[in-house]
Amino acid sequence: MDSATEIQPPAQVVRRNGWLKVLTTAAVFYILLLVALLVTKNSNLFPTLAMVGSFMVPVAYVAFIYERRHLSRLTMPTVSLTFIYGGLLGVIAAAFLEPFFVSQLNLGANLKIGFIEEFAKILGVLVIARHKRHDSEMDGLVLGAAAGMGFAALESNGYAFTVFLKSHGSLSLAVAVTLIRGLLSPLGHGTWTAILGSVLFRESRNGHFRINLQVIEAYLLVSILHAMWDGMALVLTTVFNLGLGVLISDGVIGIIGLAVLWRRWREAVRLQTVLPPETEDI
Repeated sequence: MDSATEIQPPAQVVRRNGWLKVLTTAAVFYILLLVALLVTKNSNLFPTLAMVGSFMVPVAYVAFIYERRHLSRLTMPTVSLTFIYGGLLGVIAAAFLEPFFVSQLNLGANLKIGFIEEFAKILGVLVIARHKRHDSEMDGLVLGAAAGMGFAALESNGYAFTVFLKSHGSLSLAVAVTLIRGLLSPLGHGTWTAILGSVLFRESRNGHFRINLQVIEAYLLVSILHAMWDGMALVLTTVFNLGLGVLISDGVIGIIGLAVLWRRWREAVRLQTVLPPETEDI
């Protein structure tokens, strides 16, 4: 076949490694900031260090999902706005709601927190999609991942500052918390909100969201996974030490969440093939 007439694959299905470039670039700057902070003792660098450490894995995760959106016509500005809205609306809503429903930390409180935060994170998706087409499961999956990771990044940033202040300026402890939460973030918030977002969009009809049994089941699933993520480690520490308990609980729950997300992604790809997207970009 003449090279000029060869059929080229659609640009959207070509695999790229932009997410890896995002991750490696952020990691390099994180190391440089850490070295600069240690050498100069300039405390003004800590907020930047915490921000880069909290955001590098969530942003790379969203880039990874976005590059695998297959036939979706989602634009990067829309995904970026969802990251911002999901994070900001999520932490604000959770900050207002949790004091009303959670008085002390226990297993029951963990379940309440799961329901509250999974509700809070999806608000960003609803705001972004309210005037746009939202009947593609893939679009819901990508936007849900963005909203969840925006929330995860801001939450981790807050934890880093809290640990730094409560430890009277312990840089090593703050860095450890930031890195651990960053590495674990793909197993949690982004995955859970992506699952809920995919089902919410799949069940939409005629431009309107529907809260039906399938959406409620997805919400219950991700809320329970969230609660187990927070609470199972406390149970396992009665048998194992704290580090091993957290590793086992977060690993098991993370694998379950990723397995469910994989099924949602496969279904979204299949539905895209059966029902091609409209020409409107969102």
